Amino acid sequence: MASSPKSPEQSEKNKQYDRQLRLWGDHGQAALETGHICLVNATGLGTEILKSIVLPGVGAITIVDDKTVTEEDIGSNFFLECSSKGLNRGSEALRFLLELNSAVQGHAVQEPPDQILRENPDWFKSFSLVITTALSEKVVTALAQHLWDINVPFIQCRSVGFLGSFRIQIREHAIIETHPDNEQTDLRLDIPFPALSDYLDSIDIDALDLKDHGHIPWIVILYKSIQKWRLTHRDNWPMSRKEKNEIREMIQEFIRKDENGVPISEENFEEAVRAVNTSLVPSFLPVKIQELLYSNAATNLTKESSAFWIMCAALRGFVEAEGKGKLPVKGVLPDMTASTEHYVKLQNIYRTQAAMDTDVVHRKVQQIVAQLHADSISEFDVKLFCRHAHDLILIKGSNIATEYQLGSSVAAYIARHLEEPDVMMLNYIMLRASEMFESEHCRAPGEWEPEGDVAKLKTCVTKFLSEISYSQDLARKDDHIQEMCRYGGAELHSISAFLGGCVAHEAIKLVTKQYKPVHNTFIYDGASTNTATFTL
Repeated sequence: MASSPKSPEQSEKNKQYDRQLRLWGDHGQAALETGHICLVNATGLGTEILKSIVLPGVGAITIVDDKTVTEEDIGSNFFLECSSKGLNRGSEALRFLLELNSAVQGHAVQEPPDQILRENPDWFKSFSLVITTALSEKVVTALAQHLWDINVPFIQCRSVGFLGSFRIQIREHAIIETHPDNEQTDLRLDIPFPALSDYLDSIDIDALDLKDHGHIPWIVILYKSIQKWRLTHRDNWPMSRKEKNEIREMIQEFIRKDENGVPISEENFEEAVRAVNTSLVPSFLPVKIQELLYSNAATNLTKESSAFWIMCAALRGFVEAEGKGKLPVKGVLPDMTASTEHYVKLQNIYRTQAAMDTDVVHRKVQQIVAQLHADSISEFDVKLFCRHAHDLILIKGSNIATEYQLGSSVAAYIARHLEEPDVMMLNYIMLRASEMFESEHCRAPGEWEPEGDVAKLKTCVTKFLSEISYSQDLARKDDHIQEMCRYGGAELHSISAFLGGCVAHEAIKLVTKQYKPVHNTFIYDGASTNTATFTL
């Protein structure tokens, strides 16, 4: 039956979001469109972040900002204009941001975040993600602790002069679609399942005529070469470089030669030779996946267990029974030179086995859901889970409030990275010391008197280094202190624009639960164009 034509609205939507759909698919877009992101403070950095979230079509945004627009705001924020001066900054920025995408819903709250925390803390539970900019150390700590307690992801962002940073706080973040740069093929040539084994054994390369010889898939060629090699190697699997070279020689023996004994060049055989390095990986259960399947969260399920852990439990049941120690077949076949008949037949063999494996896992998921009286999990989600089961990732984050308390492990980590040649960690210390300065003096260092604040900021830096028990003298420390005072807390739009794009990428990763996010701190030095990531 032919599928019904798409509606004009859907076609227009696909056209608008075409490039991003290639990155995270229809299901990723659907997740983004149900997301609701809260931004605290519509600074230049804040609006740049929302710009890159509104354009791809997030469901809704809420801006919390009780500040009025100043001349400084207009100079650093492209989403404010001269007529905005004296009006609420959040409402004005929201008005211009929503012009970028009519499908996005927007709200503005003209209350300080600490007041919301005191009077209505449950309000933050409705968000997929909370992002803050230009927030004081005290409020950041309180908000971070609350968001940690209610398990809402949080990104703290800062942009001061040429420096910018963001810190991601997540308690637990499971990623099914990690989109690895080099995805491992899953061909099962070492333990072919019955349908694949029947197909591979049915082809006799030596009996093929010249036309068909150049159109059989390289998987068949590789399999036949391995089988021939194993006859003289006690049925072992080729693993070493020497053994893989012997497989290449076996492939060469299958290549046809002309009447003069010169090998005839055939692309499928050349592909088979190239595939030796990438496709001779034996089928096994990766250690990292085994750790997930047998972790406490997967073996001791409750009604509150997430869909991820329920699927992990079901997958463990498959591995222990039907899978015989192996994960479900991916069902994805790489491109190759082959006749349409051969390729389609081979593709259907892998897809059919993958569907059968997925069906087994889905039935196990349904049984667990029924036992726990938990929310249902769709067949599509199970299929996606099985397809990417080889590359599952679970990130366990840390609390920003704990980081600010500078416990022994955090202090040791910071001190250790101060020994690195480029000392990007020093920029982190400058930003933290500036927050300490603002807490004590209610203004940014250098905002009133750059030269006079140098000594005060140096005191904050010294205090911070003392708290992490770091007694060595840091090269260029004084230069960095003077630079921070010269910035005077100013926000440069070029820095905020770059950092805003980076934060938006991370926000989309968290909302769609695709791609691996930064874990967990990112620092950008616009003066040197250096970047660094740290796990605090």
